[in-house]
Amino acid sequence: MSRVGEFDIIRDYFAGAPTSQSVVLGIGDDCALLQPPPGSILATSVDTLVAGRHFPEGADAAKVASRALRVNLSDLAAMGAKPLWFTLALTLPAADRKWLERFSRGLLETAREYGISLVGGDTTAGPLSITVQVTGHAQKPLRRDGAGAGDGVYVSGPLGAAAAALPVVLGERKVDSELRQAAEAAFYWPEPQLQLAQSIVPLATAAIDISDGLLADLGHICRASGVSAELDIEALPVAALARELTPEQARELAATGGDDYQLCFTVPKGDVPELERMNTGAVRIGTLIPASGEPQVLARRHGQSWTPKHPGYQHF
Repeated sequence: MSRVGEFDIIRDYFAGAPTSQSVVLGIGDDCALLQPPPGSILATSVDTLVAGRHFPEGADAAKVASRALRVNLSDLAAMGAKPLWFTLALTLPAADRKWLERFSRGLLETAREYGISLVGGDTTAGPLSITVQVTGHAQKPLRRDGAGAGDGVYVSGPLGAAAAALPVVLGERKVDSELRQAAEAAFYWPEPQLQLAQSIVPLATAAIDISDGLLADLGHICRASGVSAELDIEALPVAALARELTPEQARELAATGGDDYQLCFTVPKGDVPELERMNTGAVRIGTLIPASGEPQVLARRHGQSWTPKHPGYQHF
């Protein structure tokens, strides 16, 4: 196995990362020097992916790299922010050239696709984990605490694909090659909703990306905004991969499955016609109501209370 040192890793695999005019000084010094666009508010977020927990041990390095950056870009989308820069902290059990070549290729291809510049980071030895911090800019950031009673609740697209994909990716569910490709796409190449986020910034009162499951994440908006939500389970758009399961399983995954990285957002009643004219593909799934006591998500099916068998994703 070919091995390499820390500074070789930086020089050989990451120093050639694309940059933008906002990067005054990038990789190679003690700090990056960055110049945000005038009049913008910076939005920043960080996530860590650990082998064996967030992706399978032995997974293809290029796929893992793409996933690591995409899930962070989704946080920028949730805030209505445009990508600027990111940093990478990489913990490796061994500095293997073949793995690093695959990883850096997947990472930098994804960075080019979304126009974000790698500006620094760190490497160290240990169990495989990947920490990405992204920074973007926004004129009018979307937050979780701006929603009000009467607002419509929307999701940007189909739900349940990543949760349905997980047992396929882990090898626990055998499917044909076409479904396996769809599962890998859902898990390793989720689409951060950056473009849609920009289109709804003038209308939306609150937004969040769906990483821990719709019910859990909509609950964050409810608590931050001091409102409750009435959610129509039958209105949830269900991803094709989830529809391969039983109707009840598909409904459950759409409501509670994590890692879809679609957006859940709220729009006031008066702005709903404008949203519909924009033809974004977003689907209305419920309405916000005044909270009676603790803010909560009231899921209903055919007018009756509906409770999932399993909660959303739990980090601990």
